[in-house]
Amino acid sequence: MKKFSFLFASLFLLAACGPAAGGGASGGGNKVDGDTIKIGMNMELSGDVSAYGNAEKEGITLAVEEINEAGGVLGKKLELIEKDNKSENGEATSVAANLTAKDKVVAVVGPATSGATKATIPNMTKAAVPVITPSGTDDSITVVNDKVQEYIFRACFQDTFQGVILANFAQDNLKAKNVVIIGDNSSDYAIGLTKSFKDTFKGKIAKEETFTAGDKDFQAILTKIKDLDYDAIYIPGYYAEAGLIIKQAREMGINKPILGADGFGDEKLVEIAGAKNVSEVYYTGHFSEKAPATDKVTPFVEAFKKKYDKQPSAFNALGYDSVYMLKQAMEDKDSADSKDITEGLASLKDFVGVTGKMTMDKDHNPEKSAVVLGLTEGKETSADAVNP
Repeated sequence: MKKFSFLFASLFLLAACGPAAGGGASGGGNKVDGDTIKIGMNMELSGDVSAYGNAEKEGITLAVEEINEAGGVLGKKLELIEKDNKSENGEATSVAANLTAKDKVVAVVGPATSGATKATIPNMTKAAVPVITPSGTDDSITVVNDKVQEYIFRACFQDTFQGVILANFAQDNLKAKNVVIIGDNSSDYAIGLTKSFKDTFKGKIAKEETFTAGDKDFQAILTKIKDLDYDAIYIPGYYAEAGLIIKQAREMGINKPILGADGFGDEKLVEIAGAKNVSEVYYTGHFSEKAPATDKVTPFVEAFKKKYDKQPSAFNALGYDSVYMLKQAMEDKDSADSKDITEGLASLKDFVGVTGKMTMDKDHNPEKSAVVLGLTEGKETSADAVNP
């Protein structure tokens, strides 16, 4: 899941001209100093996509508390350094520099979105400090120009995987032969999802329309598609616009099944669309109680409910898994220094998380399953696990 297109090349040049953050690549990153292991959180806690960031913060916080209550890692407690990137790519870059150079963290969880995560790559690479993005799904986060980004990892699956899963679900489960696409043309996330879907879908794209993040009125687009011959609508985008499209479509009498990716996975989608309008809506998810990927799901759900008095979301689970992935990497290497954590993440194998059993592939992407969730009147009523 990602947010906003970004002038990544410009950022890279700017970062390259500045002083190295942290210890610098030649220095092997940051090392543990003192009685605690400092890990950073670079997260969207305010701004346009703060729903994602705050959900992941809840999962991260729960994981840190559990680990510390159980004795910590390698005999030391985890110390979480929290920073808000305000849902801004430039701010995410600054946060990355501060966490590595000033706070001397040995690893970072976040950002949540792909645009912000990509913006941090130059500083994190110069600092030689590993990053796990819980939900940055853009394929180019971990591999840029065919080069694997040494310090960048993710806990989620990729956009290409989501697009393939949704195209197959449309064909095989919904028996769709003609599909309308309404995508966000301002987002790498939506553009990547659209391409992957179109490359896989064997039927006909009856119509393709686009919008820009922040748009509120979709009447013109919906009027164009209302009387066309199609079987489903695919909306690669985030909950803010997707919720409005669903609401306005249903109010216009358009009752076709609607498909989306993990950007649908927040309760605000239903808030915006109205529960009565959110039926026959399907999206790719990282986690579901109805289709538990591992035996970690039930204990996680119980602990989360006890702490927060609510049901956990996929973003809660991804934040939680990210911290436990760091713990596993530290224990595998018997070290909490940045260099060793990086090596531990790269060789992570058969890690059992809430969102699945995963092994890190050569491109720093976890091999894991996905779930296609179905909503009826705003409630999850189906969950189909899909393996890679």
